[in-house]
Amino acid sequence: MTDDALPEPDRVEGAPHPRDTGRLIGQATAEAAFLDAHAGGRLHHAWLLTGPFGVGKATLAWRVARFLLATKADDGEGGLFADAGPPPAPQSLDIDAGHPVARRIHAGAEPRLFLLRRAWDEDRKRLKTVITVDEVRKLRSFLQLSAADGGHRVVIVDAADEMNIAAANALLKMLEEPPAGVTFLLVSHQPSRLLPTIRSRCRALKLGTLASSDLVEAMRQAGAELGDGEALSALSGGSVGEAIRLVNLDGIETYAAIVDLIRSVPRLDRPRALKLAEAAARRGAEERLDLLLSLIDLFLARLARRGALGAAGSEAAPGETELLARLAPDPVAGRRWAELQQTLGARARHGRAVNLDPATLILDVILKIDETARELVSA
Repeated sequence: MTDDALPEPDRVEGAPHPRDTGRLIGQATAEAAFLDAHAGGRLHHAWLLTGPFGVGKATLAWRVARFLLATKADDGEGGLFADAGPPPAPQSLDIDAGHPVARRIHAGAEPRLFLLRRAWDEDRKRLKTVITVDEVRKLRSFLQLSAADGGHRVVIVDAADEMNIAAANALLKMLEEPPAGVTFLLVSHQPSRLLPTIRSRCRALKLGTLASSDLVEAMRQAGAELGDGEALSALSGGSVGEAIRLVNLDGIETYAAIVDLIRSVPRLDRPRALKLAEAAARRGAEERLDLLLSLIDLFLARLARRGALGAAGSEAAPGETELLARLAPDPVAGRRWAELQQTLGARARHGRAVNLDPATLILDVILKIDETARELVSA
């Protein structure tokens, strides 16, 4: 398999790679914070871009990289037009697509940029599950070389959460003694998983979830199907990456099937429950099993929210609003569903870890929901 044909761990299937995403939608505050630091001469050597999966962290990292590599730093010497004062500070991270840096980045041929990510395992013919220290050693070699034109250099780590302990410690040494003229951009979905010493060496830049209108616009930019925009927004939690996953795996239809099945509790339609469970046990259905478990977890979270707050947001499937009101009419019921969500989440993680039969795992989860509904309805 050629390098061009290898899967990319930092790309969501069905969407352009972040390096090729034209605009960053819904994150103007984060962009402005970086531009403000750049204009004020407070450009930190390492930035930690945090926020939920799929909200634009990697897109921002690539935008910052293009900007830094294509923007000439003020050398303070003035020159022919020194009396006119310094040039105005850039108001945007936008770089023209025809700029040589932009063209080289698009082609994966920019010599002043290093991308640290999970590598391809040639022996197992699959992507490695972690970023290894071998990849960080390649970064060390990159940093030991001087830029040909003496310009800025950028390192993108996507995602930093995926480094194993040896890789993390190796990167930490570089962050503690950063080479001059190098900016590190660390993408992190779960910064709590990083070494505290890595977090302390970086300036944090937090990105939030997208509003419904921004999510729809970002989906259109990615060329993804929209379908039911309201349901997609409700189930994706404002994450474009999660929304695209839902579209790719028929997540809207799966969630509707879950809601329709649970409408039969506390007299569960067992044949339909068994059919849903068996569908998740088919060979090659690992992604769909993970999706099914995450959507059941989300349904329980929405039940708990409905009980606690009296509302769960926009309806994500036909009949969901009535079902949530029936099963979680008050805070007491909401607490029961929240407790069940935690219990079933732990059981599902354990079941996946020990390779429990997927059909058995799903059926067990559904039966526990039915049992809890029976107790609440009869209480």
